[in-house]
Amino acid sequence: MNTSKKTWDQWELLAIGYLQKNGYKILDTNFKFGRFGEIDLIAEKENLTVFIEVKYRNNTRFWTPEESLTRWKLWKCKKTVEYYCKKNRIDFESIRFDAITILKQESSHRLKHYRNIEI
Repeated sequence: MNTSKKTWDQWELLAIGYLQKNGYKILDTNFKFGRFGEIDLIAEKENLTVFIEVKYRNNTRFWTPEESLTRWKLWKCKKTVEYYCKKNRIDFESIRFDAITILKQESSHRLKHYRNIEI
């Protein structure tokens, strides 16, 4: 396992811990759909299936975690969400798309949860 994957796992686990503390049940992680990419986390809360993109940055020299949620990235996420819903017979009315951004700080991190992002 390379270092970047190990680092990613650390931040994904942080996001999972945050979600679980806030009443989310994790259903799946790193769901891939061909060339469209993947959804980092799929969870359930209050009868909603929540698709979550996790973005981590160790600095903001080039992009903030939020800026990395480009229109192209969101389009790819939308295609993956649509596929997952069709495959699992999930009604589009009972889903939500969120993002969790994590920015490394000197001795800790800053985690933000953005709910109900339009994709």
